[in-house]
Amino acid sequence: MLFLKTVCLPGLILLSIATSGFAEQASEGEKLFALKVRPILREKCFGCHSDDADELKGGFNLQSRQQMLEGGDDYGDSAVVPGDADSSSMLAMVARTEVGYEMPPKDADKLSQEEVWAVRDWIKEGAPWPDDNRVAEIYDRYAEGVTVKTSGGLSDQWTKRKYKPEDLWAFQPIRRDFSEQLTGPNDNPIDVFIDRKLSDYGIDAAPPADRRTLIRRATFDLLGLPPSPDQVDQFLADQRSDEEAFAALVDRLLENSHYGEQWARHWLDVVRYADSSGFANDYERPNTWRYRDYVIRAFNDDKPFDEFARQQIAGDEMGRDHVENLIATGFLRMGPWEHTGMSVAKVTRQQWLDDITDSVGQVFLGQALQCCRCHDHKFDPIPTRDYYSMQAVFSATQFCEVDSEWLDSENVNGMDADRRYHNMRHKLNSRRLAELGKKKQQYEQEWLAENGHPYKTFAEAKKAGVPEQDLPRSGLLKTPAEYGTERIGRKWENRFSWEFDRYQPIAFTVYNGKTRKPRAQYGRINMPGNPMKEGELEKTAILTGGDPFSPATAVNPGPISAVLGAAEFKFPSDVDGRRTALAKWITDPDNSLTSRVIVNRVWSYHFGRGIAGNPNNFGATGKKPTHPLLLDWLATDFSKHGWSIKRLHRTIMNSRAYRRASHHPASEKMATADPSGDSYAVFRPRRLEAEEIRDAMLFVSAELNPEMGGIPVRPDMNLEAALQPRMIMGTFAPSYVPNPKPADRNRRSVYIHKIRGHRLPFMETFNQPGSETSCELRDQSNVTPQVFTLMNSEESNDRALALAARVLKQAGNDSDAIQLLVKLVYGRQPRQAEIEAIKQHWQQMTSIQQKIEPTPRQWPTEVVREAVDENTGKPFTFTEKLFVYEDYVPDLQPHEVDAKTRALGDVCLALLNSNEFVYVY
Repeated sequence: MLFLKTVCLPGLILLSIATSGFAEQASEGEKLFALKVRPILREKCFGCHSDDADELKGGFNLQSRQQMLEGGDDYGDSAVVPGDADSSSMLAMVARTEVGYEMPPKDADKLSQEEVWAVRDWIKEGAPWPDDNRVAEIYDRYAEGVTVKTSGGLSDQWTKRKYKPEDLWAFQPIRRDFSEQLTGPNDNPIDVFIDRKLSDYGIDAAPPADRRTLIRRATFDLLGLPPSPDQVDQFLADQRSDEEAFAALVDRLLENSHYGEQWARHWLDVVRYADSSGFANDYERPNTWRYRDYVIRAFNDDKPFDEFARQQIAGDEMGRDHVENLIATGFLRMGPWEHTGMSVAKVTRQQWLDDITDSVGQVFLGQALQCCRCHDHKFDPIPTRDYYSMQAVFSATQFCEVDSEWLDSENVNGMDADRRYHNMRHKLNSRRLAELGKKKQQYEQEWLAENGHPYKTFAEAKKAGVPEQDLPRSGLLKTPAEYGTERIGRKWENRFSWEFDRYQPIAFTVYNGKTRKPRAQYGRINMPGNPMKEGELEKTAILTGGDPFSPATAVNPGPISAVLGAAEFKFPSDVDGRRTALAKWITDPDNSLTSRVIVNRVWSYHFGRGIAGNPNNFGATGKKPTHPLLLDWLATDFSKHGWSIKRLHRTIMNSRAYRRASHHPASEKMATADPSGDSYAVFRPRRLEAEEIRDAMLFVSAELNPEMGGIPVRPDMNLEAALQPRMIMGTFAPSYVPNPKPADRNRRSVYIHKIRGHRLPFMETFNQPGSETSCELRDQSNVTPQVFTLMNSEESNDRALALAARVLKQAGNDSDAIQLLVKLVYGRQPRQAEIEAIKQHWQQMTSIQQKIEPTPRQWPTEVVREAVDENTGKPFTFTEKLFVYEDYVPDLQPHEVDAKTRALGDVCLALLNSNEFVYVY
């Protein structure tokens, strides 16, 4: 008798089976075949030994038992001898004891010892080969875990795999009914779910944090900046209840334009934003800054997340006449990419297709899909077919830069000044190339005269019939410096010319059409007048081993089949509309992944970790949700109320869980009962992220320029790092130079020019992620270079001196200065012991500074490079002009202030290095 319970999940059918009998007891051999051998044959052998193989290797076909027993060209009926494993050549092959016939041939694919034993024992049992229906019965009866069948109607053997139910949590329907859990009318549902689980830990929650702690916590979370002393005083004086006052504070912060800058930065981490392409040449992407500003606007405007997602995936399909749509689809090109004269076009193209398939999977669905590029996912219910179906959505997506227009909301200030220095570098480089061109002509004329040719140039000689082999190669030069300077000049000519696009209203975007043969990436990519006229209309197929030159079964555009209702979404076969269909599927409220993923991301930035611990990986290898019902309630509430991120902030931040103190009165009991901190009994402190540290120092020193948007800015960088030779293909890159004016240098960190191959050392030291891969959540390391950076760097010392000058300018006397300093840095009044310590240290440092006479610092206006010329193999030098430093205005310098101010600067430096400033509690 068979009792069958079918639970319909999003795209899955979970079969929970209890049996009191079985139609026919399976033999050990049948069980071995169904559970072990059949999967081995499909994964390791069928590519070369089945009806589907492009070429049947050795005449040996494993499609059926009869064909297997017929053997192949070399072994005949001794390939498999049922009941006699030792006489079966197939066992020797897979055990790799038959020299020259090791199977599979690649070491990386060889069978494990356990798999070899399974094949051996199966042959000993007579090599039985039950049919597919019998295999399914055996699998359902004897395999551990959950059987998965997709809503896409796939019949491949992979759908018979077993999965642990807890590993499939993200594919289960989002729970919508919480009436049993939410019985109290007044509590924030977040607290209901969290407090209920606190009892499981046997602990009580920490008390609420005080108001001073809360305003600093909330202001950094939403704005990435500290509150001003006046804002702190205003919040402390609010006569409303703590809950009402804090709710009003959250509302005010969400309306602050700095909110978009802070939360756009989180999104830019996830999508891998950068202002250059990476790889060998690391060419700048002059117009990606418009995508950065689009994201900032989207958060400030509280653009519904479903619309935000659709615009980035398919904005151009939604309407190319809307500039914002074109800018938004720059998301599809955020990853590193480069095509050079040495690149293979098909490989370059496939690298992007793989990249964007995996990126969309991680960013919106919490699914790392790259594992499926070469084989069915080993841990999650995602077959290779799904991977390439998703990829087919992008098979007609092509790169382009499109002339558009400036939006009223875009900041175009500062372009003239920036372009001036850019133009100076470009003109000098062009002048050097022109001078070399004249030398070439002179050398050609001299060579022709010396060799008896009555011509002035090689071109003239060729036109007159002189064989090319009788002439040196065109471009005759003599010295290593000439060869080397020309190589640098040609490379910089490409870079400088392209970078002028930064000042034009150009959208870094995509279009649909045939794939044209790409040219080397030395400038903007124009959209053809007729996208379907020239090139190849790509048809996606499963690539054997992920190799673009080994296509196998063709696939149609489609989503991940294991998600509920995936089969109901129809994807057009035409090139237009595929990405729109994918975007609609992703943002469908019933998609079990998307809303869970985004609410988990937002939660993770507020609490330092997600409810599901890996925001980019909701699969079997990711950390499972600690509070699954809470995650589902948040996802339901989010989509139900218009996909509003700001509303989600309010819900989370107004909970008691968010407003708790970061220290528990029973800390020892907490350490034992909840060592991993999953209970949310206390608020987890966090160190400020790299950009927050820099921006906060600029804020308290009153140097921060709050201007929003616009072309990237270049802050000061340590000269040793700024002027280090940075190699690019064939030569080296131009030097890093800062903006000449402090107002431009001291903008929010989100606007910093982000070059993949040359990042700010300060940012790297404090765990700013690289932009090669999606960052789900930043690391928080504690390493010695961070100490040196905060205490000894020019960045920290400049901010400390400016803070000291600000304090002395605003304060009437030394006592007032100490009071103001602590209030600016910590947001509170100093304690008496702190006053005495600061006063004593200030006096000591003043006596030391009085003995020092700082001298004005000099900045270089040129740098001399030494290199080896590739043509001659000899060294040469090259002088690069640094025009910016001719007009450079430094921040406040030590020689410009007295000893007392410099001494207070040392006090400020100590405060800026303290945990109370660098951490949020």
